[in-house]
Amino acid sequence: MSNTGFTTTDISDALGDNAQVVAPGFNDFGKRRCFSGRISTVSCPDDNSQVRAALETPGEERVLVVDGNASGNCAFLGDQLAVLACENGWSGVVINGCIRDSEVVATIAIGVKALGTHPRKSLKRGLGERDIPVRFAGVEFRAGDYLYADPDGIVVTRSPVS
Repeated sequence: MSNTGFTTTDISDALGDNAQVVAPGFNDFGKRRCFSGRISTVSCPDDNSQVRAALETPGEERVLVVDGNASGNCAFLGDQLAVLACENGWSGVVINGCIRDSEVVATIAIGVKALGTHPRKSLKRGLGERDIPVRFAGVEFRAGDYLYADPDGIVVTRSPVS
């Protein structure tokens, strides 16, 4: 058992098909390697404006799931947004895309999982949508569902795991 009171392996074993397991490929970048919370979503095409807008709100220990369409064109989160997320009480961020400033992000007390790194910043045109269902890595992420992440992977459930 992790120091967070859960492991994704235990959740997967206990819930079986009632838990969605995210396909492998996500790497840990934040200081917190175990994190969980209610899901909030952002869908954005190479533009992190809506990521910033979400992270500027009180996180209330939620997890922001960002569907960047697995883009390798730019980063959707860097050190400044990771600090903002931490300061506003977000538990973590899962990005179907890249981050930047990975050495600094590793020192910030927030969970961050992403596909990789990229030095280029994203566009800033206000594109994207928030709190809509997004689908990637074999899972549908819906605002209000629950996400559990640790070094073994990511699991999504419809209700909290006790």
